[in-house]
Amino acid sequence: MAPKVTWQQALAFRMRRQLLDPIGTVPVPAVVRRLCGVQAQVASSAELAVQVRRQTSRTGEVGRALSQGRLIKTWAMRGTLHLLTPEEGGAFLSLIASGRSWERTSWVRYFGATPKVMEALRDVTREALDGAVLSREELIAAITARRGLEHVADALRSGWGTLLKPLAWQGDLCFGPSRGNRVTFTRPAAASSRWAGIPDVEEAVPAAIAGYFSAYGPATVDSMTGWLGAGRRKLRAGFTEMGDRMSEVDLDGERAFILEKDLDELGATKPTSAVRLLPGFDQYVMGPGTGDGHVVPAARRAAVSKQSGWISPVVVVGGTVRGTWELDGDRLRVAWFEESGKVPRTRLEEEVARLSAILDRDLRATITPA
Repeated sequence: MAPKVTWQQALAFRMRRQLLDPIGTVPVPAVVRRLCGVQAQVASSAELAVQVRRQTSRTGEVGRALSQGRLIKTWAMRGTLHLLTPEEGGAFLSLIASGRSWERTSWVRYFGATPKVMEALRDVTREALDGAVLSREELIAAITARRGLEHVADALRSGWGTLLKPLAWQGDLCFGPSRGNRVTFTRPAAASSRWAGIPDVEEAVPAAIAGYFSAYGPATVDSMTGWLGAGRRKLRAGFTEMGDRMSEVDLDGERAFILEKDLDELGATKPTSAVRLLPGFDQYVMGPGTGDGHVVPAARRAAVSKQSGWISPVVVVGGTVRGTWELDGDRLRVAWFEESGKVPRTRLEEEVARLSAILDRDLRATITPA
C-alpha cells in the first residue's frame, strides 16, 4: 500500500526543496540547478527568482554568473527562454529535442521550413557561430546568404525565435552577451567552459526525471511533461525504467510519485506557514503548472495566468497562492484573494521588508481584496 501524505506536507516539501522555507544559502548556479532552470524572458523576474531564494544576494549576480560561464541562457522548456546550468542543462534540452517538433506537418506548413531546410539552417548556423558571437541580424545575414535559405529571413527576425529554437535544443546555439539592447548568439561551448554537451536521450531521461521530482515532487509524469512541453513518450518509458528509484504515494487520495530516497523526508515534513512574495514566472508556479489547483486555486487561475502567457507575481502562504502583487513606484500593491481568509499581516510585512532589502527600495504595502 502506498504511504499516505497530505497536500500540506507535499507543498511544504516543495517549498523546502526550492529554497523557499528555509531560504537557501547556496550560490546562484546551485539555485538554478535546484530548480532545473529559471524562466528568463523577463530578466528582472529571473534575477528576483534567484534572489528570493538566497539569504544574501546582490544585484547583477545572475549577469555575473552568465559572464563567468556558470550559467547559460537559451530556449528550453515550453520553447521559452531559460537560465540553465551548463553541466545539467543539456539533459533537458535533449528531451525537448527528442520530440522533433520541427518535423511535424503543421510546422512545415506554417513556417515553410521542411526538415531538409532545417538541417541546412543548422549547418550554416553552426558554421557561422564557430568561434564567433553574432547579433541576430548578423546571424540572419549569414544564414540567408546560403542558397535555398533566403525565404526564412522574415521568420528568423521574429522575436519569438521559433526557427532558432530547434537549434538551441540540439545544442547548436545559445544567447551570448548583449550588445546594449541587442541580443547575440554563440555556441554553448563558447559561452561556458563547463558546457557538458547534449547527452543521448536515453542518458538524459533519468537525469531529468531525478532533477524534476527532487524539486517538484510528489508529482506525476504528466506534470513533468507539461512543464517540459515535450518528450511525453520518452518520459513515460523512462519513468517505468526508473523502477524502484521511484516510490508511489497516496497524496490525499491522488496517485503521485517521489524519488525513493526522498520518501522518508517527505513523510517527516510538517506543514509550513511561510509567506513568500515570488516574482512573475516563478518556478514554484511554473514547475507544476498553473493548472495545479493545489498551488494555484482553480477559481484564481485567470488572475495568475493572464493573456499572452503572462504569469503574475504571487503571494504564497503555506505553499498555496493566496494573492498577487505588483510594484507601483515604492508601493507594493497586494491583491488578496478574499476566500483565503485573514491576511497574515505580520509575516507579510516581514516578507515585504525582505523584498525591500533585496531590491534596495523602501517598499510600502497596501492590501486590497481581489
